[in-house]
Amino acid sequence: MADTTDDLSAPLGQNSASKRRFRLPFTLPQVMATLFGSILVVFLSFALFNHDPLGGEPTARIAIQKPAIPDDQSAAVPPAPKPSGAAAVAAQPEAGRKTITIIDGSSGSRQDVVVAGADADAGGGAAPATMAGIDQRLLEKSRYGMIPVAADGLKPFKAYAMGTDADRAKAATMPVVAIVVGGLGVSAAKTIDAITKLPPAVTLGFTPYGSDPGKLVERARTQRHEVLLEVPMEPYDYPDNDPGPQTLLTTLGADQNIDRLHWHLSRFQGYVGLANFMGARFVATAEVMEPIIHEAAKRGLGYLDDGSAPRSVAGQLAEGQAMPFAKADLTIDTVPTSVEIDKALARLEDLAKRQGVAIGMASALPVSLDRIGAWAKGLESRGVMLVPLTTAMLKSKSS
Repeated sequence: MADTTDDLSAPLGQNSASKRRFRLPFTLPQVMATLFGSILVVFLSFALFNHDPLGGEPTARIAIQKPAIPDDQSAAVPPAPKPSGAAAVAAQPEAGRKTITIIDGSSGSRQDVVVAGADADAGGGAAPATMAGIDQRLLEKSRYGMIPVAADGLKPFKAYAMGTDADRAKAATMPVVAIVVGGLGVSAAKTIDAITKLPPAVTLGFTPYGSDPGKLVERARTQRHEVLLEVPMEPYDYPDNDPGPQTLLTTLGADQNIDRLHWHLSRFQGYVGLANFMGARFVATAEVMEPIIHEAAKRGLGYLDDGSAPRSVAGQLAEGQAMPFAKADLTIDTVPTSVEIDKALARLEDLAKRQGVAIGMASALPVSLDRIGAWAKGLESRGVMLVPLTTAMLKSKSS
């Protein structure tokens, strides 16, 4: 009763005797810190003392045993058999070959063509075969194949010129017109149309990018057409407008451009000279154009300026090399319609009567071939003669 009385009579919040409470020897934050520290120590120990470059990724090990080779057999393993037939075609890569897109400037049509790259030819790839009717004395071996050269007083310009001495004597007495149809060799169908539908006196210009230009050039020469090689040169809007692989560039040195020229020269044989393929910037830059003209003249070739670059220096450089040269007066099919082509042909004919010589350029559009063929039939009756380009060049020089 005494204890009860004391408790009841004591002031609130005060005990007469202290009561003992049980307390833990550490607090909850201390427990959490100790646990976190332990985890950190374990992690650091594993990272420092365990060598695992894969970072713990699952791995598997497989034992591979090399089969023993009997002593009586050769140590060399025979190669696997080569595929044949269609499988062989699929298995062989097109090493060193490039696909380029040729855009027709008149019609805008596009065509993809596969050509051999320079690296393939330089590395020992098959060079174009020598064509029929080619004078072996006028060929020189290069790292890309055979290229033309003057020898024994003979030049390709004269050796591959079409027309007879009688034709040239006649041309000396009357106005003459030469027409060059360019951009050939890429489309075999268009090229064959030009070869077969145009009069033999029309000269044909071939780009180096056909898959097999030699056969088409050989056919053209069989039909008595003179042939030009059109060399891709840098235009003002290069590289947005890219003539194709191995284009001659103003940013390259003379040796590099000459090397690229040799690649073009090796694509086929039998041409009387060169013409620019595009190249408005290149032909207007004397320091890069001069080595090209010098190299062409040294090899006995003529040069045709297509007339598309008013600032071209080709004429004065060719004159300095005593090189056969001509510049086209107009492009016949700038507007590719029958009416406009007929008008251009009439202007060309009038130029021939006033100047003695006139040269026109054209592409192998069907409408161009048809109108040129029709126009040529009655040309001589109007007092003008259609002649190969070399005849026009020689007459222009003599005039």
